[in-house]
Amino acid sequence: MPSIKANAALIIIDMQKGMSDPKLGRRNNPDAELNIQRLLDSWRQAQRPVVHIRHISRTAGSVFSPGQTGCEFQDALAPLALEHVVEKNVPDAFANSGLERWLRTRSIQQLVIAGVVTNNSVESTVRAAGCLGFDTIVAASACYTFDQKDLTGRLWPAEDVHALSLANMAMDYASVMDVNRILAELG
Repeated sequence: MPSIKANAALIIIDMQKGMSDPKLGRRNNPDAELNIQRLLDSWRQAQRPVVHIRHISRTAGSVFSPGQTGCEFQDALAPLALEHVVEKNVPDAFANSGLERWLRTRSIQQLVIAGVVTNNSVESTVRAAGCLGFDTIVAASACYTFDQKDLTGRLWPAEDVHALSLANMAMDYASVMDVNRILAELG
């Protein structure tokens, strides 16, 4: 497992008010926001780079449609004036967003990624980061997802979807660590 570098960027994905919309269903990891807050507080205290990703949907009726309160960042996790904000329209935060360029121009090679949804925006962003050669760490206890039906109609509990997604990311794209371990390695 890698140690956390001095200029590692914390990337917080889609922690917007829309994530609490009941139509998204039952979720796992009720402590995710607290764990994200712990990471964010540590990054801010150490003056490390923080990037907030905001999803702006192109799908009509989405909780993230432009102009809806669901697009706003959750109050406790809102970016400070000097923190970078990236808007995206697809799950992968690197796709057509300028994120890679922002990181490269600052010589940032290591990313710690937290947020939602584990098996969608988090996983697609982590896969892209790994393919782009970033040393990527997923903060497993600072992510969550929702119950999901597969193509046969079987309902999978969010805990299982989350666990499988983390395993997918750990295969080739990232290290997966608990927030306590990440914070202990900040030094």
